[in-house]
Amino acid sequence: MNEHVPVLYHEVLNLLQPQPGGLYLDGTLGAGGHTAGLLALSAPTGRVLGFDRDPEALRYAQAQLVAYGERVTYVQASYAEMASLAPDCGFAAVDGVLLDLGLSSRQLDNPERGFSFMRPGPLDMRFDSTRGETAADLL
Repeated sequence: MNEHVPVLYHEVLNLLQPQPGGLYLDGTLGAGGHTAGLLALSAPTGRVLGFDRDPEALRYAQAQLVAYGERVTYVQASYAEMASLAPDCGFAAVDGVLLDLGLSSRQLDNPERGFSFMRPGPLDMRFDSTRGETAADLL
């Protein structure tokens, strides 16, 4: 796993109480830190369905979670679509749902993403840079 420690990592896992064989939804997968904890505590057969709108975040999480193999499924979509997409992925009923809303430090620290005014870069501000209008387009 990476050096990034998710916000309230232990508190989240304590509240969700992952159990072996459990099914969990991570609606904001990001770097995969919370999901790694869910998978570790739900071993050997627990599974996580991870959602993220950001294709860069999904690629990063896949690399970080490769050791968990097929126990984690990745979906490029918003958490708002979880209820409609989860059943088709084998997650009709789940044991826990996680939403860690907001920007990640990986998004803020990359000037090309356009989320921060701290470094020069395009005014983009999209979670998925392949879809929709940029912030500059809207101004």
